[in-house]
Amino acid sequence: MSEKVAKFYDEFADLQLQIGVNSRHLSIVKKVLDAGLKPDHRVLEVGCGIGTVSHLLAKKVPKGSVLAVDISPESIRQAALLWASFSNLRFETSDMKDFDKKGQTFDTVVFPDVLEHIPVEDHAPLFEKIKRHSHQDTMVFIHIPAPRFLEWMIANEAEKLQVIDQPLDTAKLVGDLAANGFYLDKMETYSVFYEEKDYQYFVFKRQRPIEKVTHKPKWQILKERLWNKLGLPN
Repeated sequence: MSEKVAKFYDEFADLQLQIGVNSRHLSIVKKVLDAGLKPDHRVLEVGCGIGTVSHLLAKKVPKGSVLAVDISPESIRQAALLWASFSNLRFETSDMKDFDKKGQTFDTVVFPDVLEHIPVEDHAPLFEKIKRHSHQDTMVFIHIPAPRFLEWMIANEAEKLQVIDQPLDTAKLVGDLAANGFYLDKMETYSVFYEEKDYQYFVFKRQRPIEKVTHKPKWQILKERLWNKLGLPN
């Protein structure tokens, strides 16, 4: 199966080049930033394709670095040529089954619309590998097609889908991450290209006890209470 998938994405690389940066890519990077990406973060991007999101991430971590991996050798070859000017960006061919950076951890791990293309039975061991390359403050950001929207695509426009394109069960996804020491910090289903909500993202953080709590300022609570009473956005 891995060889079949790699071959598909080798051939898909030229199409990615034609598409270039689109609204989805820009949205992913913005939401990773909002989730807590810092200029000095060490980033691992899984399923980078030709590096469309990779170079955007590299721009946001000028004091950090991005390691971007993909199952497709051709995609990695093109990515390395396209973004050779980025000294903090490195590309490697990997299906993550062979991924082992002994002693190396990452601050942020990004899955930019890739998990729906990886067989579900491979998700748990994949997240176990992410756990081994994380520390207590590591954030995992996952972006996928909204399951209901992908089900519509499968039923109505299957010819536009990729070699593996499966709706992902939210409960299983959260459970697989929880089993590897991560908790769900945020989730949102939202619209990118369609009025119907076509994408969703998850922010996971390492599980650890809360050591102390901090009250919101009273003025902020009162302001939010007033805004809610008036029906205004906070």
